[in-house]
Amino acid sequence: MYTKRKKTYDRHNIWRSYSDMMAGLLLLFVLVMCISFMQAQKNYQERLAEEAAHRLTQDQLLAQLEEREGLLAQQQAALDEQSALAAQQQKDLDAQAALVLSQQEELDRQNSLMAQQQAALDEQTKLMEQQQQRIEQIIGIKADLIADLKQEFDQNSLSVVIDEADGSIALDSNVLFGYNENKLTEEGNAMLSEVLPVYCKVLMSEKYQEYLAEVRIDGYTDTSGDYLYNLRLSQERALAVANYLFSGAGSFLTDQELAGLREKLTANGHSMSNPVYGEDGQINMDASRRVEIKFSLKDEEMINELKQIMDRAQ
Repeated sequence: MYTKRKKTYDRHNIWRSYSDMMAGLLLLFVLVMCISFMQAQKNYQERLAEEAAHRLTQDQLLAQLEEREGLLAQQQAALDEQSALAAQQQKDLDAQAALVLSQQEELDRQNSLMAQQQAALDEQTKLMEQQQQRIEQIIGIKADLIADLKQEFDQNSLSVVIDEADGSIALDSNVLFGYNENKLTEEGNAMLSEVLPVYCKVLMSEKYQEYLAEVRIDGYTDTSGDYLYNLRLSQERALAVANYLFSGAGSFLTDQELAGLREKLTANGHSMSNPVYGEDGQINMDASRRVEIKFSLKDEEMINELKQIMDRAQ
């Protein structure tokens, strides 16, 4: 019985031990599971924390990236603005360069124009100086001619009275011709041989010939007698002096001077017109009988030339 009881007891102990072992294993399993769960929970929490931290980092990175993108966008906008400003400045610079070039071209054109104007002004000044000399020459030509005539007569010791106003000389008809005659006397020939060469040589000189319009031999009578008779007589006497002049002109005039004299010489009779009056106001009959040799200059031509000179100077 004891043995049976002992076997029962042993069996009971075995099951009890097995139960305890199983309980211990179960507890161990539970403990392991708890530890594993807690470790898993911890790992999960850490993972969540890491993911949160990672998300935070990503958000920060995204924020930084967005911030940088915004900054880059601002920088790009600023760069675009600077590029646009630079392009505008380049455009303005090109426009200014074109304007400077245009102004330089205009300045060069103006300088060229001023140079041309200066050259024209210098030319006009030179022309005006020449014209002034020409005017003075034209104005003084008659005075010079009369002065040269007086000088030539003085050098040849000839007592010839020259009219200061028109340069004419009066030859006494009473010496040249007999009373109511138209043929030259010997005294008349001698007088003309002295006077005419000097007078005509000066008039027909190259210095005055271009200004000379006419050389005139004018015959006058006194106021007595018939007008027509005196007209014919004065004309014949003027022609007699002209014939004498041309008969011997070849001895003191060159062929060119003689040709010029033929073109310009006229012989005219004035009858009893234009008598000579004495100091008492009465007609001087002797002085009225005369032959005058005179000249006229190209007054109209000279006046026109002066006018043209003045017009060109304006």
